[in-house]
Amino acid sequence: MRLRYTPKMSCAVLFYVFLCLVGVVHAAPITDTTNSIASDSFLKAPSFTTRTMWTIISSSVFTLFACIYSAIHPNIPSPEDRPLRVLLRLLGTMIMALIAPELIVTWAMRQWFSARRVTRQFKKSGYTNIRLESEEKESVEAPEQLFLWHLPGALARWVKRSVEAYFSKQSEDYTWTQTHSFFVLMGGFMLYVDGKPCLTLRPDYILKLIHEGCIDVPTLTKNQIQDKSKGNAISKGLVVFQVAWFVMQLITRAIYHLETTQLEVGTLAFAVLNFLTYAVWWDKPLNVQCPHPVYWKSTESRPEDHIDDRDEFTRLRILRRVFRPVVELIGWAEIPTSRKLRVPTFDGSIELEDADNMVLRLAGLLIATIFGGIHCMAWFFAFPACQEQALWRMSAIAITCTPWLSILTVLLFNVLDARDACFDAVYALFVMLYITARAVLLVLMFTTLRDLPPDVYKAVSWTSLVPHL
Repeated sequence: MRLRYTPKMSCAVLFYVFLCLVGVVHAAPITDTTNSIASDSFLKAPSFTTRTMWTIISSSVFTLFACIYSAIHPNIPSPEDRPLRVLLRLLGTMIMALIAPELIVTWAMRQWFSARRVTRQFKKSGYTNIRLESEEKESVEAPEQLFLWHLPGALARWVKRSVEAYFSKQSEDYTWTQTHSFFVLMGGFMLYVDGKPCLTLRPDYILKLIHEGCIDVPTLTKNQIQDKSKGNAISKGLVVFQVAWFVMQLITRAIYHLETTQLEVGTLAFAVLNFLTYAVWWDKPLNVQCPHPVYWKSTESRPEDHIDDRDEFTRLRILRRVFRPVVELIGWAEIPTSRKLRVPTFDGSIELEDADNMVLRLAGLLIATIFGGIHCMAWFFAFPACQEQALWRMSAIAITCTPWLSILTVLLFNVLDARDACFDAVYALFVMLYITARAVLLVLMFTTLRDLPPDVYKAVSWTSLVPHL
């Protein structure tokens, strides 16, 4: 029986190696003991080493960078976008990930729910059968005119084409997968008309245009999509390994009652959310720059005769456009998004089921609570000044409670049937409060490094032997 390589197997191997390294280093100090209670000596009297300020900052910054850059899987840029514009859009997403990482996780979860819905839609429509039928018509077809003396050679060529077609189907699976769904949701299929890019195809557009004979069935396998991706299971696994090491060494410090810096606590909050982001985006291609071309073949009609892609968001007020990411993520009705040549970053065009929407909103609130609660772990930490400790506590409470207060405000305004202007003003107040609290926490994470307790520079020896950055 032949084993099949999968990304989950590579993660399992990396996790196994990680456990082996931890186990070997754990065993080292026990073999050197001579008394009868050697099995307990490691926990009671572990060997310590020292770490420097550079070690504290570098490990935290590397982990933070992995959480706000490597974990983000952006959508495909427009063919008309310049490199500078793509870079600025990425920097904006990174800043948003630094200020509101729970928004990025919610974005990833919404894409996962949308991809699952699209996968079901394509499988139900018989997409695979359509693809295979077109292949059979093109590749496995005997010649129409055949003379008697041509029979042996023609028969041999027909058998050869049949065998090649059979094995190509076995090696290249055209089944629509979760990876295909992520690819189309990030703008992976671009409609070309007269040799020029015309429109980014939505999932329902693809099925509609195929059945109406306006385009051919896109021929793209899961392996071909993954080949476009700039990340694979190994690169993603290494990032997860670095984040896992950071979490592990903080847990070790807590076990042995060693002081931890506010920078490490803040980075821990990002690391916890990073695991969930990687889990839901594992099948999404990373940093794909060019969409797959799909050519218009109908000569009797134009794309606008079959599909409607008007942007109705411009009718709304400017203030609502500022809140567009949040509004799209929660699946707000009456706000379609334009996908002319690029899918918006926080795209909410796929309508989710009521159960999925409820799970998404509850998960977003829970993630925000966890993120703020981790900052509350530094409630009794040593601070250089009492004012900084008070600022940290107030800011941690603010980012923990603000999402819940905003939801309660929405429910209250719905019950009271208040005006939209009042809702916008209150909502803007909550957003400013949250951004201010996040900015205060980010500043305090670094300013509190100027005066640290002596125990901060202690570290358990075996944690430094585990490979990390």
